[in-house]
This record gives sequence, C-alpha cells and structure tokens, in this order.
Amino acid sequence: MLNQRQDYQARRTLVHFFLLQISWDVVLSQLHYIIPEESKHGTFVGRIAQDLGLDIGEINSRMLHIVSRDEKEYFQVNLQNGILFVKETIDREVLCPNTPFCIIPLQVIVDKPVQMYRVDVEIEDINDNSPVFSSSINNLAISEVRPAGSRYRINGATDPDLGTNSITNYELSASDYFALDFQKYLNQIRSLELVLKRSLDREKQSVHNLTLTAYDGGKPRLSGTTRIVVTVEDFNDNAPVFVQPFYQCSVNENAVKGTLVFKLNATDLDEGRNGEILYKFTNVVSGEVSNIFSLNEYTGEIRVNGELDFETTNIFEIQVEAIDNGDLKLVGHCKVLVTVVDVNDNPPEMTVTSLSVPVPENSPQGTTVAIISVHDKDSGSNGKVHCYISEPSPFKVNPAFMSDFSLTVNGPLDREVKDEYEVTISARDEGSPSLSTSKTLKIDISDVNDNAPRFVKSIDTILVKENNPPGSHIYTASASDTDIGQNSFITYSIRERTIDGIPISSYISINPENGKVFALVSFDHEQISYFQCHIKAIDAGLQALSSNLTLNIFIEDINDNAPTFTPLHSEITIKASKSAEPGHLITKVKAVDLDSGYNAWTFYKLKDLGGPGKSPFSIAHQTGEITLKRSFTDSDNDEYRLHVVAQDHGEPVMTSETQITISVVESGEELKFDNQETKGNGDEFSDANVYLVVAICVISSIFLITLIVFTVLRWQKYRDEVNELKENYRICSNTGGSWMYSQHTQYNISSNSFRPKSDLIVFTPNNSQTPGNEEQVNPQAVLLNSSYMVR
Repeated sequence: MLNQRQDYQARRTLVHFFLLQISWDVVLSQLHYIIPEESKHGTFVGRIAQDLGLDIGEINSRMLHIVSRDEKEYFQVNLQNGILFVKETIDREVLCPNTPFCIIPLQVIVDKPVQMYRVDVEIEDINDNSPVFSSSINNLAISEVRPAGSRYRINGATDPDLGTNSITNYELSASDYFALDFQKYLNQIRSLELVLKRSLDREKQSVHNLTLTAYDGGKPRLSGTTRIVVTVEDFNDNAPVFVQPFYQCSVNENAVKGTLVFKLNATDLDEGRNGEILYKFTNVVSGEVSNIFSLNEYTGEIRVNGELDFETTNIFEIQVEAIDNGDLKLVGHCKVLVTVVDVNDNPPEMTVTSLSVPVPENSPQGTTVAIISVHDKDSGSNGKVHCYISEPSPFKVNPAFMSDFSLTVNGPLDREVKDEYEVTISARDEGSPSLSTSKTLKIDISDVNDNAPRFVKSIDTILVKENNPPGSHIYTASASDTDIGQNSFITYSIRERTIDGIPISSYISINPENGKVFALVSFDHEQISYFQCHIKAIDAGLQALSSNLTLNIFIEDINDNAPTFTPLHSEITIKASKSAEPGHLITKVKAVDLDSGYNAWTFYKLKDLGGPGKSPFSIAHQTGEITLKRSFTDSDNDEYRLHVVAQDHGEPVMTSETQITISVVESGEELKFDNQETKGNGDEFSDANVYLVVAICVISSIFLITLIVFTVLRWQKYRDEVNELKENYRICSNTGGSWMYSQHTQYNISSNSFRPKSDLIVFTPNNSQTPGNEEQVNPQAVLLNSSYMVR
C-alpha cells in the first residue's frame, strides 16, 4: 500500500512538471506552431508575417531573417508571401532524444527599425519506429521447485517514439505454465515479468519456448518480437531480493571521481555459495551510464566514475541485478533513479544577433543599435542572467525577451567630439559564485550635417588700388566645416545686389571651390571708392547649412589725374594798373585734381621764361593768387605772358599749365580794370554754384510738369469711366450686366490702389469690344505709368 501511494505521488509530480513546462514555453513565445516530424522540404508551417502583424510588402526591404540556436537551419521564410516552411527534414528522435516535448525556438528579426520576435515550433512525434528488443533470444533458467506465482524479470523492448506511439502492450504466446504481467507508470510500461502459473516438472518438459511480442499504440500499429527460452532446473531455488525494488538518490554535477552515490543491499535465503550475491548492471543499461557510474560487484556501492553534466543529462535510470553464486544463478532486480543536482559551472554565452552600425550622430534616445542573445546552460538562479555596460557611455542595455537584450542610444552623440565607441557589455548570472562573460562592440558614429561652415571672422576689409588689371585676384574667402565627407564640401557664392544700378556680379566674381575673389573690371576711385559684398559659404549636405561674410572693399586712389585749370581761369587776359603798389592782387587761378588725398593736393608756380628777377609778378603756391611783387617801372613791358603751372603731390608728379596775359595800362583805365575784376569774381561765383542752381530748376520743372499731367489724367479718367458705364449699360443691359459690374469693380480696385505696382490686370469679356472700349484702356496705362514714375 505504501509503495502504491509513493508511486501515485511520483506520477502526479511528473505530470505537473510537464504541464508547467508546456505552459512556460507558450507564455515566453509570441507564436507557437506544431508540425509532425519527418515533414518534407517545403511543408507549410505557418503564415509568420501575418501572425506577427508585419506588412508582407515590407518584409523583403526590412530583411526579415530567422536565427536559431542550432547549427542547422530547419526552417525558412518565403519573403514573397511571409510563409514559414520546412527547409530540412526533422527527426524528433535525433533532435530531442529522451525528452517528452521537442520545441525549436526561433528568433525572427527585421531591420529598419530593428524588431525581434520569439517563435516556437513544436515537433510532434509520429509512429515511425517499431519496438525493438535488445536480444532476439532470452534464456531463462527456472528451478523446478519454484512455486506457482513466481515472477521473473525479463527485458522489455525499447521504442524511441513517445506517448501513444511508444510501447503500450506486450503479448506472450499461449502457455500452460507461464503468463505475462507488467505494470504501467505514466502510461509507460516500466517493468515486465514472466509469472509462473504452476510448478514446473523437468522430467515432463525441460525446456519451454515462448514468444514475446511488444506493440506500440501508433497508427499503423507496429510490433517487435523476441524468443524466451526457459530451462527448468532443480537447483538454487531462491533468488536474491532487494529491500525495495525502486531507489531514489541525488548527486552534484561537480562530484569528483569516486564519490559514493548509493549503496545497494540484497539478500538471498539460500545458504552457502547459492547465497553469495554479486551486483551488476543489467544489459539494458546504456554505455553512457556505465561510463559515468561504477558498481562494486561485492559491496553494491555505486560511485561516480566519469564527468556529470546537468545540462546534458539531469536524471539517470540505472537497473541493477543481484546474482547469486549457485550453479544455476538466480537474479534479483531493482531500479535506482539518480538525479543530478545543478551547480553554477557554465558562464553565460553571449551572441550578437544584429548590429546596426554606423550609428548616425543625430539618433534619438532609444534607437536600437544591436540585439544581444545571452544563454546560460545552467538552470534556476544559476541560469538567470543580467546584462549591463561596465563603463559610462551614451548607450544602454535593455532587456527584450527571456534571454535577449537590446543595446540602445541613451545619450546625445556628437561625431565631431567622438567618432567611435568601444562598448564592453557584460553578462553575469545569479549563481554562487556568479560567473560572467563580456563582449566588446566597436560602434562607429556616422556624420550628419549639423555644423554650418564658419569663417574666421564675419566682417573683413580689403584695399584695392584703382586701375587694377581686370581678372586680378583681390581676396580669398576661407571657411571651415567640422563635418566630414559631402557635409564638409563648401561652395562659395556672392549674394546678388546692385551698386548704383549695376549688378555686383559685373564688378567681382568668386571661385565657388576655393573662395578666391577676382576683380572683373579695372576700378576707378573717382567713380566708386567703396562698396560692400556678402560672400555666402554653403555646404553640400542634404539639408545644406551656410554662413555669411561681409567684405568691405575700399578702392585705393593712385595719382592718375593731373590738375586741370577751370575754364574761367585758363587762357585769360587781365589788365593791371601801372600805378599799382606791390602786393596788389592781380588775379587768381584755380586748378581741380580729380584724385583724392595727397594726390589731389595742388600747388602753383610760375614758369620763368625771361630769367630770374625780370617778372614783377609772384604767385601764392597754395591759393593760386597772382600779386605784384614790385612797382612797375618805365622799363617794364606793356604786356606780360605768365605761364602758370599747377602741380600735385602724387607719385609720379603730374602737372598742367595755362597762360595768363597781363596788360599794363595807365591809371586812367583803372575803372575798367575794376569792372573786369568784379566780373571775374562774379564769374567765379557762378562757376561754383551753377550746378546747384541748374539742379533746383530741373527738379522744380519736373515736379510742376508731373502735377499738371497727373491732374489732366485724373480728369480724363473720370470722364472715361462715366462714358464707359453709360456705354456698357446700353450694350450689356440684358446679359452683360454682371460682367460690367465686375469689370468696373476690378478697374476701380486696380486704379485706386496705393501700392506701387507696375502691372494692371484687365478682364476681357467674351463679346468683342468696340473701338471706343479699346480707347478706354489706354488712359489707364498712361495713368499707371505716370504713377510709377512719380514713385
């Protein structure tokens, strides 16, 4: 009764474990597909793109691909329709031996942006294996003294299939002495015994040939057979017996060689050599078990003989037989279930399944850079892994799914500050002591156009000498851009503007590649002495950035103009009184130099043609005043021809010359001389102000004419509007009234507008206009032009 209760509790525990495992896999996966094993290439598994909510038209451009932990790729996705199909035939017995459920975990990854999904494909078992016995003939010796009801353990068949496809029944050929008995544990036959119905008589029949057939529960039903040869003996009629038929024990996976696992004890009621017991593994014990464990045949001690690995096998089922030393050896059987206890002996394994580099420097926080899969072969807390970055960086590791992590941007990136990062990612489990592993990722930062070109200074000034040769290089604009590649390629241009109505492009040009500024014309300081240009530097980025340089250009004067005497002071004749005293002002000359500064500073001198001391006149070098330096004498000439030279201070010196004729007259003609002098002064005044007077008169005349024309046009327009309204009302009174109103309104809006526009929109009706109507448009044009001229 106690054994049955323990058996029931063990069954219930295993059932709960399997159900929990199934539910845990379903929860941790986003999709769960089930296909039978041995499915051929191309077998439909599921519409994975549709089930994951992905757009079928984008899965190709987003590079949907599948990552599996196994080296073989059993599945493939058709990128045209998003269907998951079988790529390679799967044998469940090879892929998942000795496991009740066979699940292949898949990672489905798409890029742009990077996303990952977890998909589980369960391989369903089919009945593709027949039951097989370890031997085609089993010999069994039974003493003739054995009573009815005696039981003999026989080796059952094995079937790698699971569930109903595994062995569900055994059948024994008809016999008067033997029957077959077996017990099921979790729907599996765990023990198979041959039961003696009645006592044997060796003298009647010494050998019994039986046929044992094993059947599975699959469709179609498969079977396997073996022969059992029973030899009837009359010796040693008591077999060794264990204290209990089933034992449970545990051992740590890091147990060293020689560690005691369990000690068995069997007894034999026989005496002497028939009661001596030897312990051995049964024939059904696999080679793996015999390599890992050793059994002392005399003491029954089971010890560790090899390396245990919880991640490979976590439970061992060992069948042991106790054999006596009789002539016909009797055997007792028991089963030992050894559970391997996990220890933290496996560090986490880290794999980068997706890496999106280089990373743009303007990537926002949360941008996925890489997907990292971390797997720890240990179980429980030994298999729980935490992933982190050991050093400060603008990146962060975030948990994604059960064993996957994503590396994301966690701070601002600036390629101009740092263009490459080496991020060390560490993974550590929760075991004691904990184990860890790390991986270093090299992440390059790509450039975006976030820096505008920069000039050394935003305002610059240059001096250009006039009379420069056209095409000469006068300045070089230089800007720098901290970006790289196309984003740092700078093009220079000059912003268009006019100088006294002339485009600046007629004066200067710039090389767009190197920023060299050239003069297109020969500058004349007397025409233009200063102008300003704005140089623009723009990069070649997708969203171009630019900056400006204001260049002040001063035209430097050179001495290229000689002084010029004004018409009133050139080639004139002056009368001087013979009685004039020394210092008397005879006349004054004036020369104008178009140059400026030192080049325009003029001084005057007399060209002495008659020898020194003969001329009674002198000239002031600065003012040009000619005065009498001594009194006239009788020996002086009646007429003097003075050659006055005007000279500037430029380099080279430039001069001009004029002749002044002075007639010496008697004192009686002094009045005429005064009148002539007064006239000369008046002429000098008129020469200085004539331009101002002329300008005032011209402006006043233009204003007066404009006012008269404007008044006449306004009156003419008013009369034309009245005539037009009468004519339109007469012609278009039935069907054209609405057009006439619109035409009149549009005309009023256009003609009464105060904005200085130079164009006028006139709507033309569908019917042909009369000559009178055509004439009415012309005053509007005249009025419009007059308004533009006034502005």
